[in-house]
Amino acid sequence: MRIETLAVDPSTLREEVKSKYRDVACNPHGEYHFHTGRPLAQRLGYDQTVVEAMPDVAVESFAGVANPFLLRTLARGDKVVDAGSGGGFDSFIAAHQVGSEGRVVGIDMLPEMLEKSQKAAKLMGLAHVEFREGILEEMPVEDGWADVAISNGVINLCADKKRVFGELWRVLRPGGSLQFADIANGKPVPESAVRNIDLWTA
Repeated sequence: MRIETLAVDPSTLREEVKSKYRDVACNPHGEYHFHTGRPLAQRLGYDQTVVEAMPDVAVESFAGVANPFLLRTLARGDKVVDAGSGGGFDSFIAAHQVGSEGRVVGIDMLPEMLEKSQKAAKLMGLAHVEFREGILEEMPVEDGWADVAISNGVINLCADKKRVFGELWRVLRPGGSLQFADIANGKPVPESAVRNIDLWTA
């Protein structure tokens, strides 16, 4: 069996990511090198009727990179896993699409984001949305549970992407759908840059 060497230490990278996105949870209107909140949701083509109906706590820490729902609108009754749910914005969009007969489980590793998303779900009365603490390499979801897995700008922040995709396939039922938005680079990157952990979150 071939052991693959990762470019950076996963635990160290997770701590860097936590530090960055803890700020987004606690200070959503701060200055960041990426866009956030309602202006970003509008820019990415989310249904503004749905977004405008959400309280600020459900939208203000949104920091996605695109709109995974442009690929396909979710079906009523679908069971959805949101891998890297952050403040819960995409989970709430999914909840609106699947309706009360569906179910959404958001996974995030940051307590501050989980607290925020849980507060927002309760405020909106979304009993069919649940948030669980976990990492994408070991998602706390049973095998084959989900009809759809979504993710938005989070897989690129994981050191072991093969393991993440393995987990996504594991939690999806046979024939389920993966709808994700992320950052990818098709050009050569110098080894020194690949191993510079500060650049992973910058």
